[in-house]
Amino acid sequence: MDFALTEDQASLRDLAAQILSDNSNDDSLRAFAKDDRPYDAALWQTLAEAGLLGVAVPDAHGGLGQGMIELGLLLEEQGRTLAPLPLHATLVTGALPIAAFGSAAQQAILPRVAAGEAILTAALEEVGNHDPARPMLRATRSGNGWTLDGVKTAVPYGAQAERILVPATSEEGVIVFLIDPATPGIEIGAQRTTSSEPQAQITFRAAQADDVLGSAAQGADIARWIVDHARAGLAALQVGICAEALRRTAAYSSERIQFDRPLGGMQAVQHRVADGFIDVEAMRSTALRAAWLLDQGIVAPAEIETAKYWAAIGGHRVSHSAQHLHGGLGADMDYPIHRYFLAAKQVELALGGAQPMLAAIGRAIAAGDTQPLAGARA
Repeated sequence: MDFALTEDQASLRDLAAQILSDNSNDDSLRAFAKDDRPYDAALWQTLAEAGLLGVAVPDAHGGLGQGMIELGLLLEEQGRTLAPLPLHATLVTGALPIAAFGSAAQQAILPRVAAGEAILTAALEEVGNHDPARPMLRATRSGNGWTLDGVKTAVPYGAQAERILVPATSEEGVIVFLIDPATPGIEIGAQRTTSSEPQAQITFRAAQADDVLGSAAQGADIARWIVDHARAGLAALQVGICAEALRRTAAYSSERIQFDRPLGGMQAVQHRVADGFIDVEAMRSTALRAAWLLDQGIVAPAEIETAKYWAAIGGHRVSHSAQHLHGGLGADMDYPIHRYFLAAKQVELALGGAQPMLAAIGRAIAAGDTQPLAGARA
């Protein structure tokens, strides 16, 4: 595949970079942290007016009809600026699956997403469950519908979303529901996160669930589809976070004088920054590869897990290097580099960290479910 961006993709990336850079910086983030707002609503509307919230919404619903690569470019710029926005939750885990599998009635929300009027999310994480595509939440037949029982945790913007995609396991297999959070039997409690992203724990107690995404027979494939896209989106977000953290670290070490010479002139520092650059580029190539495969409709879970593995292990190494090379400033929670450390850590662990991804990749290789490397001989 060719990793070179098309002219339209480059223009989209540049527009996102300009808007996010102009509206999300160290000063604005410092002020935002003192507010009680879950996200920057003004910036959200600015992105909507620029057409960026509709980047992957079908043109029939007021969007641009683009794919995961374009969404990844937008997420990378969000990671670079740490803009406090529900982009991943709404566009990747919400709008994308509704556009792909939803009924006409379900897709009626998509124009409002593109206009910045609706927030969506997906409840994927569960305590003690390493495979969000095989949920522990139970769905039980109740008349013509279903009831849900169980708990979902770390749901991004769970208290702000208008609709929540919820995978659950029934006797018939996995089913994905589109849930109104105001449904009786649903309790939403706020959860604090190190990165300050609003998340929620959602408890279902015999909650009625009648709105099924796709069909019950498609549920397992839809749940896997959502998780794959969510992981690819996180990988793209991590590229932006770590690339900017490394850029800031290189600039700081070039200016910081230690023992009468720039810190960046010391070989040990140079080696560590160079290793970080290699990690970022590995993260970038695997994230682009994952997005391209998804856009092509190629089912390759191990390659998606590879992108998430690099987002986890590379994100861990780069964020720690950035913090360490800033010395005492790196430990200062009010200093900007610490925001990147916290953001990278959250992305590292979301939907599976390095070890769960490595284990999944190993199982796929052992089962013969992966393609050989280019040029490999039997």
